[in-house]
Order: sequence, then C-alpha cells, then structure tokens
Amino acid sequence: MAMQLKITVETGFFANVYADPHAKNRGNTAGVISSAYALGVTGTPIQITKVNVLDYLIDAGSVLDEQNVPETGRWFVIPTWMAGMTGDGTSPLRNGRIGQIDRFTLYSSNLLKHAVSGGKDEFYAMFGTNDGITFASQLVKTETIRAQNAFADLVRGLKIFDYKTIKPEAIGVLCCYK
Repeated sequence: MAMQLKITVETGFFANVYADPHAKNRGNTAGVISSAYALGVTGTPIQITKVNVLDYLIDAGSVLDEQNVPETGRWFVIPTWMAGMTGDGTSPLRNGRIGQIDRFTLYSSNLLKHAVSGGKDEFYAMFGTNDGITFASQLVKTETIRAQNAFADLVRGLKIFDYKTIKPEAIGVLCCYK
C-alpha cells in the first residue's frame, strides 16, 4: 500500500514539475549567462551514452551555477536506465551506485515524465535544489476497521499532499533518451 501511494505521488509530481524550470534551465540554449548548454527539448532530446553521461550531469551543474544556485543540497533524478551509465568502474562514487557526482546527489526513478516522440522514448530528468520546490504531505484522517476476510483490524487513512515550484531558477530539466 505504501508503494502504491509513493507511485501515485511521484507520478503526479514528475508529470507536472518538469515544465516549471526557468526558461534558461532547459532546452538547447540553457545557461542564463552563456546559453551554451544543450539540455534537449521535446522532439529533439539528447541521447545519453556511457561516454557522455557525466558531461551532461556536469553541464546541468553549470546551468545552476549561472543562476547562482547554492552548491549544497543539489539533487538530480535520472531515469533508471541512465543510472547504470554513471559508473566508470574505478571511482567509488561512479561505479554504478547512485551516490554523488559533481555536486549532485543522484536518485533514479522509473516514474519520471516521459513521452514518445519521433520513435524515441524521451525522459525528463529533473535537477535542482530544495529551494526550487516546496512539498507538503499530511495524514488528515485515520481509522481502524475490521478486515472482512480475516480476524484482524486494518488501518486506513486519508493523505493529502501538494507541491509547488517556488523558485524556477533553482530547478532544471534534461530531456534525454537512451
């Protein structure tokens, strides 16, 4: 049950916030100062390979640097297929384990917003800091009920949650495919 709730929350979250980053923290001219970073757009995503994956992770950090986003607390949520590409077999931080690369704590999710365009599965990998998005969650009602098919009690509850982008400069998106 907890996993179903997690899937519901994350699916809705990623389906909505991928469109919220500042215009210069996305697309093929990302970078508020230089416009020098290609992060892909719908229809022309960036192909991620083992050879270039670290370059794009570092480019995302540079995009945040140009917005003067603090280095502490940076995160990057990447598609699950991309997680295996982050290893070089040598470094304990890049040997296929999700950990930290550049100044990002990496997380993987198979719930990132994605679409099919031009025959490619495009994924919208999110990056930023907690300063960019607020999230609230609360169990507002719980009750104990008798199980119908067992001699047991069940607990059910009503959870409410919401999220909002509060600082678009502190988040970004990489539109990519495998």
